Formats: sequence, structure tokens, C-alpha cells
Amino acid sequence: MYVAVWPGNVYPLGATWDGKGTNFALFSENATAVELCLFDTDEKEIRLPLTEKNNFVWHAYLPGVGPGQRYGFRVHGPWAPEVGHRFNPNKLLIDPYAKAIDGEINDTPAIFGYSLDAPEKDLAFSDLDNAHMMPKCIVIDESFDWGDDQLLRRPWHETIIYETHVKGFTKLHPEIPEELRGTYAGLAHPAAIQYLQQLGITAVELMPVHQFLSRPGFLVDKGLKNYWGYDSINYFTPHCGYSASGNLGQQVTEFKQMVKDLHFAGIEVILDVVYNHTGEGNHLGPTLSLRGIDNSVYYRLVKDDPRYYMDFTGCGNSLNVRHAQVLKLIMDSLRYWVTEMHVDGFRFDLASALARELYEVDSLAAFFDIIHQDPILADVKLIAEPWDLGEGGYQVGNFPLRWSEWNGRYRDTVRDFWRGEDNSLGQFAYCFTGSPDLYQANGRNPSASINFITAHDGFTLNDLVSYNQKHNEANGEDSRDGESHNRSWNCGVEGETDDLEVIELRSRQQRNFLATLMLSQGIPMLLGGDEIGCTQKGNNNVYCQDNELSWRDWSLQKSNAELLNFTRELINFRHQHPVFRRRKWFQGRAIHGYGISDIGWFNADGTEMTEKQWLVSYAKVMQIFLNGEGIVTPSPRGERIIDESFLLFFNAHYEMIEFTLPNVFKDREWEMVINTDEPRFIQPGKFIIGEQTIPVTERSIVVLRRLI
Repeated sequence: MYVAVWPGNVYPLGATWDGKGTNFALFSENATAVELCLFDTDEKEIRLPLTEKNNFVWHAYLPGVGPGQRYGFRVHGPWAPEVGHRFNPNKLLIDPYAKAIDGEINDTPAIFGYSLDAPEKDLAFSDLDNAHMMPKCIVIDESFDWGDDQLLRRPWHETIIYETHVKGFTKLHPEIPEELRGTYAGLAHPAAIQYLQQLGITAVELMPVHQFLSRPGFLVDKGLKNYWGYDSINYFTPHCGYSASGNLGQQVTEFKQMVKDLHFAGIEVILDVVYNHTGEGNHLGPTLSLRGIDNSVYYRLVKDDPRYYMDFTGCGNSLNVRHAQVLKLIMDSLRYWVTEMHVDGFRFDLASALARELYEVDSLAAFFDIIHQDPILADVKLIAEPWDLGEGGYQVGNFPLRWSEWNGRYRDTVRDFWRGEDNSLGQFAYCFTGSPDLYQANGRNPSASINFITAHDGFTLNDLVSYNQKHNEANGEDSRDGESHNRSWNCGVEGETDDLEVIELRSRQQRNFLATLMLSQGIPMLLGGDEIGCTQKGNNNVYCQDNELSWRDWSLQKSNAELLNFTRELINFRHQHPVFRRRKWFQGRAIHGYGISDIGWFNADGTEMTEKQWLVSYAKVMQIFLNGEGIVTPSPRGERIIDESFLLFFNAHYEMIEFTLPNVFKDREWEMVINTDEPRFIQPGKFIIGEQTIPVTERSIVVLRRLI
């Protein structure tokens, strides 16, 4: 078959159809030759040498070639692993800028650039051709009828995030047609969207949807799969395994329709993105894309021995964000997902790895500087997972302006407080007020703190109160994987039990965690499934469990209906009361000071907390006054915001405590609205007046609303 080849353009990178033909462009600084490979439906391959090269971009224009065309690249250059070059033209490579990919990667020796039979494996050149077993890139038509859809731009302080998994959320949903379950179309189904709306969340944070792979040799040999998706192999393509259509390139249209439908329901879409490493792994990993295109450009190599990779992620490699082309790849990807796919924000996995200019973490690294000034990204939500596995990688509180962070200290502190650990009360108070000790000094607001109790990585909420130890046997690593220090408490019995007292305590503890999360300043993130008590049977690392262990068990909606309703009521309560979601910090002197008007701190007996009392290691009880008339920030229209005022009683002690109203409030009338000893919100009518004491059950929260 004859294919005309015109010179084409260096920009844009990837495959771009203009209605008459397609421009192909690939960056490779150290390549000596590049071949564009086209495939027909019978897998017949046509190799077209790209003879045009400008600014290290190899390019060509093919008139008449359009959507549906399957393609890949072969890149020639030196095979010299000892100096960082791993070119091998026997390997068909995935275009880093491909917009759609068809097929999965097969685990065979041919996908490796080196010979598996050689004594020093990764140094020996492989003659095996991999084209017949590699997924193919797809030229697509990017047009889509968005109508009047646009980014929702919901203010941060009004946001409630729901972390979930595209497949796991709908795979077992009985109201979604079977052929749509586990797909983008399934998440866009009215039954799924109605559930999210009724829950009250404002944003879904989707675990990775970039095209990813199950790492060859490691999981595949055990009969397991990469369920979470944290091994990206392309940063522009929606993962084809989540597409219901099965047609070439249709996952792009399906993803766009999902975003459009969620937006119509008032729900933002935030993507969990993994720009710190790729699924090609270390020096013994496969050659699938960047390694074969230009290994020494795209990856951080060990300076004195570039045969090996710097690994700040624990996944085998780290992207070389210091190189201009790698920065461009990431920025082009981010802009593409905003402009073409209409996503509302990003959560950056192991974001500290992106800040490493050399070895140390630099919060003013080029990556963050570029994002800070980018006009397209200026109005989207940016969330950092502020740690990696390298030295000095724990950077909670140190990210720049405009960034919010998964607040790992909030998670740890709240867990410790409710399991009764000493020395946790003062830190709990900071966390409850948005962690000003972390974020206020550098000019950020409470929205910098993404508060969470549980996330995909770790125990579910049900398991947090049911297990002291992880039980990861199903992962095939003798439970060596996963976090060992979970700050969990099983309430007296490990795992499932029919002991009613233990069951009651566990239920109360779940309500304590949820109430703390929704009443804290900052941005709450709820792990999807916690609202119905999902369990992973004590497995705190289900990254490889693409099965019922990690999929949402929708039958729990009925058996745990009280927990679901309590969560819905809590979320609605937060929406109704701006005093729990302030845009700015409390204006008192110090968090433990006197004479503050918008917040007050008191002992159980009603006396004001002293500095000395905050230092009492065994203290586990306090009450907090939130003044609804002390909100100094105006509404979007400049109007004063006035809310009701509340007293919150926290009792993390193992015994019931009698609380007394502070003297300044004894001439007021109060109504109990929340008591986590109850499985539901309190019905109106339970009034508290004057000298009356309020018994607060061990390990519980009571919330009073001021009436007069």
C-alpha cells in the first residue's frame, strides 16, 4: 500500500488529524533515525522513515490518513546501557502523545529491550520483535459536542471530595446495565450520579485513568493485576480497559461524556495523576515507550552509573523533570486534560518527587514555577500528595501557594485522638481548625489542607476500627507489603465479630471519624465506600486486587443504611453551615489563647482552657465554641455571612464525662443536633438550658446549636 509522506510540522507532538490528513511528531534528542509504523486490521506493518528533524523533533504529514489509523514508532540509536542509552528498533514504541491506545501489553520476553537469556540481562541487546504483542496507538477525531459545558470552578471552601475508582465504583452496581459496569459510561449512568448527588459530595477524585499496565513478571506471575493504576504508560490516553464501547479511540468520547454528565449534575472531576514515574520500571523493566525513545532524556539516571535509575517512588524509576522536554510533556498533558477533557483539577501522586532538582526537595522547583504562571492551570484545583520515598521527601505543609495538600498529619492525629493516644489533644485542636501551624505562615488558607481519615492506600474506615494488624495475605507477599503502623484500633476483637458491644463501639467510632472530618476546617475527602461500611477484610494494600475484595459492595446500602444516612446528614449539615467551612483562618490570638471572639476552647467543666492544660498528656476531653457571627469574610457578593453558633463536646476518654456549659453561655438556650452515640441526627426538641449538665458517652461527640 502506497502512503504519501510530506514533511509535516514539529508541532504539535503526537498524531494530529486536521480533517484531510495526520501530522506525526516525536521528540528524541539522541536518536539516529525514527520510523513511523502503520498497522492495518490484519496487523500488517508499514514502516515509514521520518526524514525531517528540527529541534530534535522527527515529523511527517500523511495526507489521507485519519481517525482509526493504528500506529507506533521504532527508534534507532546507540545500545549502550552503561551510559544510559537503550535504543532498540526491534521494539515498537507507544507514542508519548498518543490520545488513544488499543489493547493491553502482553508479558513475553519480546517486550524487553535486552535479552533475558544473557548473564547480565539488561546489557545484552534483544533481537526479538514485539510489534505483534504491543498495543497500538490510535489516530482520533478530537471533536466533541460539549454544548455549554465548562469547568465548574466551585470554590475550594465549598468542596467535598469523594475518592473513588472508575471500575470499582460500578462493577457490582445492580442498577447499572452489566455491559456498562466498571466503565466511564457506568460512572456516568443516572444510578451512579444520583447516588453521588444524594450523598452530597461536590467532586469525585478518580484514581488513575491514564493508560497503565500490570507490571510484567511481578504481578502477572502471581495471577494478579494492577488494579489501582499507578503504573502509567501514557499521560494523554484514558485507560482503554475502562471503556464500554470497545471501538478504536472511543474511550476518549466516552470519557468526555462522563465528565459532561457529572458536570451537569454539579460534580467536579479531579484526576489522580502519576507524573513521578512510569510503568517501565527499573533497568530490568520492559521497553514500551520513553525508555526506547530516549532513555537518558526522560528518566533520572544515577549520575556515576547511568545504567541504573534514580528511584524516589519505590516503583523503579523517576521522570527527569529537570529536562525541558519532560516538563513540556507533563505540562502539555495537564493542559490537554483541562482544555480537551474538561477536568476540574488534579491530585499529584508522590508530588515531592517532582520537586527534586537534584536530590533534595526544592519547593520552588521549575515544575511548580511553571504551573504557577500557566494561564490554563491558573483556575483548576491542584492537590499534592506531599511526600515520596526519597530522603527528605515528607513535605507536608511546604508546598507553594495555590496548592492544597493531602494532610497526612491530620489523618494520623485524628486516628490517634480517637483511639485514645496520649499527647494528641493539642495537635487535634490544630487539625480541627485547618492546621494553621502548617499553612498559615506561608500565606495559604484553610483550603490548603485536604483532610482525610482514610484513602485508597490503607484501611477502609470499617477496617480502621476492626483490625489492629494488616491482613494482606491475598497479595502473595506474606503481608510484607502495605503500611505496618496504621494507628488503627480493633475495639477489642480482631476482625469480624458477633459481639454486640464491640459492634456498637465500632459503629460509634466510625461516626466519630466522619463527624470530625465533616466539622473540621479545611477540605474533607471521603474515601468512597466508607459511607456504607465497605471492608477489605483487613487488607490495607489492595493495589493488585481487581476483584470483590476491592470493588464496591452495594448490598451494604441496606445493611448499613444508618451509616449511609448519617453520612448524608453530616455532609448536608456542612453545606448548610459556613461556620464549619470558613474561607479564612480564625482571628483569635493563638489557637490556645484567651479573649477570642470567633472560637473558644473550654474544659468539660466549662472553664476556659489554659496553656498548661493543653500540655497535659492524658487529656482527651474538650469543648469548642464556634461563633456563627464571627465570620469576617464576605459572600461572593460582598454581603456579611452570619451563621448559627455551636458548642461541640469531644470525649475520647474511655468513660462517660459530664459536660457543663461555659458560664458565658448559661443564659442561652441550646438544642442538641448531633450525638455520635446515636446512629442518626437528633430530632429537634432536645433542649439544654442553664446549669444543666450534659452526659457525653465515652468516645463520642455531641454538637449543640444555640437557639437564643
